[in-house]
This record gives sequence, C-alpha cells and structure tokens, in this order.
Amino acid sequence: MNVFEIQISVALVTRNRPESLNRCLKSLRSQSVQPFEVIVSDDSDLEYATATEAIAKQWDCQYIKGPKRGLYANRNHAAQACKGTHVRTMDDDHEFPEDHFQILEAVVKADPLSIWILGENHYDQMDSTTGIAHLPGEIQPRGFSQLPRDLDDTCAISDGATIYPRAIFSSHHYLELFKFGNLYLEFGARLKALGYRIRYCPETYIIHHYIPDKRSFNDQKMQQQTAFLAALLTYGCYLPNFFKYVECLSYFSLIGLISTLKIKDYHFNIFDLWRLWIVGRKYQELFNKQNYAQII
Repeated sequence: MNVFEIQISVALVTRNRPESLNRCLKSLRSQSVQPFEVIVSDDSDLEYATATEAIAKQWDCQYIKGPKRGLYANRNHAAQACKGTHVRTMDDDHEFPEDHFQILEAVVKADPLSIWILGENHYDQMDSTTGIAHLPGEIQPRGFSQLPRDLDDTCAISDGATIYPRAIFSSHHYLELFKFGNLYLEFGARLKALGYRIRYCPETYIIHHYIPDKRSFNDQKMQQQTAFLAALLTYGCYLPNFFKYVECLSYFSLIGLISTLKIKDYHFNIFDLWRLWIVGRKYQELFNKQNYAQII
C-alpha cells in the first residue's frame, strides 16, 4: 500500500446525546489534520434524532440512521458506510488532544496493515501526571479485561478508539448477539487469531467524558453473559489455552450454580451457561470452516 493512499474514515456511533456529540465534533474539527470523512451513525430515539442530525451536518459529517440493534450492530453499520482505506471507531463522548489525527496518520502510514489501538484519560483525571489512565485491555478467563503483556502485539481492542484497515470489515464484524457488553474483547482475540497484528499507539490518546448516568448500557446480566461468551470463544477456539479454558468454565459454572440455587444473585444462571455454550459451539464451527462473514 502506497503511504500517500492512506485515508482514515471516522465511524462515529451516537445515541441520545446531541450535546455530547457536538462537543466531540467540535474537538475533532479543531484538529490540525482532518480525517478523510466522518460518518455519524445515529441510534437515537425520535426525540433526539433531529437535533443529532443537525449537529452532524453542522460539522460537515455524513449522517446515517443506525440499525437500532445495539452498540455493536451500530459499529458494524458505521464501518460499512466508510470509504477510506482505514476505519477509526469513535464514540460521541470523546475529545482529542492536540495533533491527534496528525499522529494517527503518521503511525498508520508507518504500518498500514496493523490494527492500532489507543488509550484514554477520563476527563476528571486529566490533571494526572502518570500518563494514560486507562490502557486497552486483553480478555482474561473470567471475561473481563487485563493489561496487555505485549503492547506491540496484543489481542486488546479499544472499542471506541481503534483504527482498522477497512478491508477487515468486508469479512469480519463485531458480534451483534447482544446489544452491549464485553463482545469487543472477543473481536480483538478473533482478529489476532486470524493473523492481524494489533499495536498500541502511545503517542496520543482520547479524552473520555465518562458519565455513568448517561450510559445506554447498565445491564449486569448482559455483562456477565457477554463476558462468558467472549472468554469461551477466546480460550476455547481463537487462542486455545487449556488452563485458561478450564478457569473460564469453572468460574462461570460456579457463579451460574450459585445464582440458580438462589444463594446469591450473580445475574448469570446455569441455563445461561448452557445456552451460550451452544452459541459458542456454533461460532466455533463457523470459525473452523472459515465462514468468517457469518460470525456476527
């Protein structure tokens, strides 16, 4: 790929937060280097959609209606609309430090075949002198994230701040089985298993305006289910590891049993475990047959 052909498209997903979107786009348009295009895919309810569309057009973005099937379906939808050589995922509650896109363009030109991930600082932690507050995480056997062992060749994904070669989305997609949760961690493990190199870019980051009561997702049962499915697929299929696979099954079987017996509610019962085991086997079969486009 010729370095002069690099075109970074932004695939920005939004839902019911026009003020947040306006702040994000204002920050983006203040950058010294601009992306090739900005796609705003809107999952907003009707009462917010008109204002959201107006803001997207005010900042010279392409506005498209989202599929309204959840975050990951919206990410896939936005990525499919992009026409650049690379897709930069983005959320509406982000801002960017100086020269953010200039730095991204340089690292992508240096290695256009890799996937690049970014860290983040929460807005209320910007006075910290310790550097990036939050690094992208790799999946661990209990379904949540842990710090990567090798930031230059990892399976970590920064869900709203990753740069992919656009060609990836012709065959591979985020799982849409659940609307929200930890499924982005599965996507990173799957891509690494397929031979893609995932690299952390330390030269820049995103500023995340994290507001808990403005989140679309606050479903603990869905969180547990997506955590199990992501870990099950990672250590049982994509990056097989017997001991981590046993840890995954043991941990989720235990909390499923405890919940089923009503000893304590962990939002995940033994019937969830069985159902997702069956789903996982289906995805594993598709992966082994190289039917990657059907893993969605």
